[in-house]
Amino acid sequence: MSQQQLQQLSQELQEIEQEIEALEESVEAIQQQKSEADEAIEALETLETDSTVQVPIGGGAYLRADIQDIDEVIVELGADYAAEFEQDGAVDALESKQENLDDRIDEVNSDIAELESESSELEQQAQQIQQQAMQQQMQQMQGQQGQGPDE
Repeated sequence: MSQQQLQQLSQELQEIEQEIEALEESVEAIQQQKSEADEAIEALETLETDSTVQVPIGGGAYLRADIQDIDEVIVELGADYAAEFEQDGAVDALESKQENLDDRIDEVNSDIAELESESSELEQQAQQIQQQAMQQQMQQMQGQQGQGPDE
């Protein structure tokens, strides 16, 4: 019975560990989005109309482009939606996006903490089961040693 319980606990611990790893990857992806928003904000705050920039076109290739109007900035809002903003509005939209990303990171980190707590509890249960099994084995061994051969 205890061996079966240990196997079940081990499987649950592995599943929790996989969930934690997936959530940690999610946090990294969200932090990458925040970093990209930081770069966009910095660019918007430093660029001016008639500036020349390098625009990525994919595959590590860039084109040189002149900014015709800094007050025509399109910002992704999420869920495949985007909106056009003036320069200050675009910065505000990106900062709002960052706040939402911070909230999401906090939520995911909270989920990770809950899973780590659950994992710790399961590990304690496994240790208790192992200790009980060892005590039973010791008692059985002592009981066998105490019985002498029948004469």
